[in-house]
Amino acid sequence: MDLFEYQGKELFAQAGLAVPRSRLARTVDEADERGSEVGFPLAVKAQVLSGGRGKAGGVKLVRDAHELHEAAERILGMTIKDKRVSAVLLEEAVDIARELYLAITLDRHAKCPLLMLSTKGGMDIEQVARTEPEALQRARIDPLIGLRDFQVRQLALWAGFDREQQKAFAGLVRTVWSLFRDYDATLVELNPLCVTTDGGFVALDAKVTIDNNALYRHPGFDALQGTTDERERRAKAAGFAYVSLDGDIGVVGNGAGLVMSILDLIAGAGGRGADFLDVGGGVSRERIEAALDVVLRDERAVALVLVIFAGFTRCDEVARGLLAALDATGTTLPVVVRLTGTNAELGRAMLAEASRPNLFLTESIDEAAQKAVALAKERADESARAVETRE
Repeated sequence: MDLFEYQGKELFAQAGLAVPRSRLARTVDEADERGSEVGFPLAVKAQVLSGGRGKAGGVKLVRDAHELHEAAERILGMTIKDKRVSAVLLEEAVDIARELYLAITLDRHAKCPLLMLSTKGGMDIEQVARTEPEALQRARIDPLIGLRDFQVRQLALWAGFDREQQKAFAGLVRTVWSLFRDYDATLVELNPLCVTTDGGFVALDAKVTIDNNALYRHPGFDALQGTTDERERRAKAAGFAYVSLDGDIGVVGNGAGLVMSILDLIAGAGGRGADFLDVGGGVSRERIEAALDVVLRDERAVALVLVIFAGFTRCDEVARGLLAALDATGTTLPVVVRLTGTNAELGRAMLAEASRPNLFLTESIDEAAQKAVALAKERADESARAVETRE
């Protein structure tokens, strides 16, 4: 579960970390009103669960009420990587002497938390690791022992902090570790972590990801649910494992490994998946219909792939659910289907008998992926020609 920047900073502030004074606004009128509470100059920051806000125009420094009004009008409602901006954070300007990157994340290969510090704050950490590895330091944290004092001291000395800053930095890192541990996080990131002109530390941004599997340990934590994606909300309410992606081919399958394989095959064929949706095992017609309804109503999707390897699941039930979903949505999207396993022949026969012009049966997942990519390209070409004709 990803949190918005403002939600992450609320957690930071509660834990005692320094964050800039800020106000949240969901409308232009609210931005006009709350800007004076923050004071000028201030930054108008799009609240969206996506990277690249600055490059997309979602962050703007303004000097007065007029500039604030214009920035709020432009940013609210804009789309950044298929995510609609429904709120902006109005944040006081900070006198910056230096920008750092600080994060604790989960190192899945080493099976332990990983503390990272970089002198290149504000940049993509993967790019720093690739092009300037000397600007990044790492320290693995033993999950049983926890963060060790010597690890913090080594990072502070490497970063060149003076004695007072070393003490402040040590307290900050321990607090970040406590947040990571206590909230069952998989990522707590401060990027940039600002060193102010008076030598203090301020978190200028906050990225926090909580392990969904641990939410039962945090009663009431769902109030901080960070998604504005309607598809993710509906999928979660229906009990599906769903992730919204940035492609245009919807993907539904039964089994996480199977769905990931389909996404890889689509990418290998030159396409991009619009989602990851695992319906699970032993699903009924109603569950299939509900899952397909989530994907078929995705405005980004230009094609859909449904792959079922049936054991406890019955392919005739899958076919009934698919036909019901097509009827309910009235979609004309091309749907590529591969059914194998229990009652597969019956399910395929039912779909063939339905004679839907937008329904395509395939024999393998490779063929399904390639067919979906080809159909998506055809739809994209048709849309481009339609635009040219109108112009």
